[in-house]
Amino acid sequence: MVELECQRWASKGINIKYEIRQNRNGYKAGALKEGMKHSYVNLCDYVAIFDADFQPEPNFLRRTIPFLVHNPEVALVQARWKFVNADECLMTRMQEMSLDYHFLVEQEVGSSTYAFFGFNGTAGVWRISALNEAGGWKARTTVEDMDLAVRAGLKGGKFVYLSDLKVKSELPSTFKAFRYQQHRWSCGPANLFKKMAMEIMRNKKVSTWKKFYVIYSFFFVRKIVAHVVTFVFYCVVMPATVLVPEVEVPKWGAVYIPSIITLLNAVGTPRSIHLLVFWILFENVMSMHRTKATLTGLLEAGRVNEWVVTEKLGDALKTKSGGKAARKPRIKISERLHFLELLVGAYLFFCGCYDLTYGRNHYFIYLFLQSIAFFVVGIGYVGTFVPNS
Repeated sequence: MVELECQRWASKGINIKYEIRQNRNGYKAGALKEGMKHSYVNLCDYVAIFDADFQPEPNFLRRTIPFLVHNPEVALVQARWKFVNADECLMTRMQEMSLDYHFLVEQEVGSSTYAFFGFNGTAGVWRISALNEAGGWKARTTVEDMDLAVRAGLKGGKFVYLSDLKVKSELPSTFKAFRYQQHRWSCGPANLFKKMAMEIMRNKKVSTWKKFYVIYSFFFVRKIVAHVVTFVFYCVVMPATVLVPEVEVPKWGAVYIPSIITLLNAVGTPRSIHLLVFWILFENVMSMHRTKATLTGLLEAGRVNEWVVTEKLGDALKTKSGGKAARKPRIKISERLHFLELLVGAYLFFCGCYDLTYGRNHYFIYLFLQSIAFFVVGIGYVGTFVPNS
């Protein structure tokens, strides 16, 4: 389909080429690196990057290129993502909340204060000279976008984020696809941190403040500590304190700080403020998978370089039904069950029952709600379900 579309535009005299490669070496980084080797790239100053499910508006280049043309220090212009299937299910609404916070707070604040922020891997335009000066695309982790952005930022490149330029895209709507995506997004940064920490420290051309910001704030706090603390504290330690009455968790740690963080998250998606409780519970469940992925990246364990393309359904389900009412598919129990989630849910439920019987802190309210969230995910009732048969 893409090839035919390129041929159609070429027949109109547009200078457009359709290129593919015959292998998956290096995955996305390998594909991008291969693309930059073509001779016609030497005639270009900028490269725009889009994942397959992204749909830029016709004026995308007209709105991004001027920032690069008129300011030679700008290395990257990043657009915002807009989700066409955010209302498909509750899981996509949760994703929208998290990503809107990322764009509105992390990206926009970073751009407004001229601080470093990461490239999102798509819906952005790079200055090719800055890309090459930073060392080009590297396939050493599963986050080639972050890898390049860190190296370009340390070289002095400036990044611009355009919040009013939105590019349509699709969120993964099956739990399996979302889980694979989150593994890559959590494992990759942790692995990159391990590979680049000393490289950043030894860089004599970068100020101490910038080194501290990238290593501590960008990597350590946001990409490692945030995942591990969320799961260990709220799903392991805090429930365990009900079994040991001598241990008391201060309210500022158990209630106040999490409440503030949660309310801040609603800033990005005010239409979903009524879903905040569901968002907290779902994020805590996902923190288990993110913690596993983070440790995998730090320890460079088995799945550290696993790259599974995130499945996007699009109109696949409508196509399968042929526009008619689809038969209710047979669902195998083994396709739905996730035993680790069920195990954690049982642990939380036990702690809730113990606190209800013997405790005084009323943690059982949270523990029961969180255990239900783990059970719901554990039996596969999250996202859009697509059976194998």
